[in-house]
Amino acid sequence: MSQTTAIGGRGLRVAELAAVAGVAADTIRYYERAGLLPAPHRTAAGYRTYDDAAVDRLKFIQGGQRLGLRLREIRDLLAIRDTGACPCEPAGQLLRRRMDELDAEMARLAALRVELAAMVEALPSEHCPDPAPGTWLSPVPDGGR
Repeated sequence: MSQTTAIGGRGLRVAELAAVAGVAADTIRYYERAGLLPAPHRTAAGYRTYDDAAVDRLKFIQGGQRLGLRLREIRDLLAIRDTGACPCEPAGQLLRRRMDELDAEMARLAALRVELAAMVEALPSEHCPDPAPGTWLSPVPDGGR
């Protein structure tokens, strides 16, 4: 019997699956509503039960999230994977696009850092006069130095 299969082979209930995957039970229910997890089998009493495939699917979702993929992108990859086709080509496209987004964000942050460093350099060293209205820096051209 698999490590993740619950007692008696009945499958995992929501709380058990959540514990195995390290997510909240509400996250699992949300993933079902969002189409990331298929509707699970239900017991006669109406309890959801999941098999090991749900654990694998949650790990795939978590891996995609660690890479910064959006849930809709992960859902698309899962849909491809569910056809039995290798999701490598679409995954490659998504990951390349994500790298481009990261490169753009890093460039934006580098420019922001340069701007912040210039502001720090412009701060007065000894005396800090009141700022001019509408600014937070000293009205003195050399920053009070």
